[in-house]
Amino acid sequence: MTTPTTLDPRQARIRLHELTVIDVRTPGEYAGGHIPGALNIPLDQLDRALPDISTAARHGEILVVCASGARSEKACRMLAENGTHTATLAGGTGAWAAQGHDLHHPDGVRKASWGMERQVRLVAGSIVLLGLALGEVVHPAFQLLSAGIAGGLVFSAMTNTCGMAAVLAKLPHNRPRKAELDATLARLRSN
Repeated sequence: MTTPTTLDPRQARIRLHELTVIDVRTPGEYAGGHIPGALNIPLDQLDRALPDISTAARHGEILVVCASGARSEKACRMLAENGTHTATLAGGTGAWAAQGHDLHHPDGVRKASWGMERQVRLVAGSIVLLGLALGEVVHPAFQLLSAGIAGGLVFSAMTNTCGMAAVLAKLPHNRPRKAELDATLARLRSN
């Protein structure tokens, strides 16, 4: 299996015209601002898009992006297992924006959406507080909720994965409608 090439935001910006950019964040995150010309294929929908991505890779280099680089690295590994060499954006769209590069907002509207990391922090923090409160008021065993979340966060940091994000990605506001994904795949085929 080949290791994906890593481009820093400056390199990617210079080569943007020759790259097919695939954004593997959720539709809500993508709508909040993405690299100009990027196609949204959420990580959990990547399997469906593999044939189209493989075909597009024969015509030019694929750059996979996400918010910080973790999901795009996972996507690159998945694509490499299927024989498709890709590049990933170091630091993701966060690094892109931090270097002063523009993010595209669909229809010129800056949609107020929460990134996956923020959603995870909200849910994890809420469950920890709930476990502590119920442990005081109802039964001390409810504090195990808080301990379970703490253990999950440690595991998430050690493995650079996040089970809670995988669950949250399945919520309606984080999922693409079938028509949107079909349109994205049609655009990918036409590149």
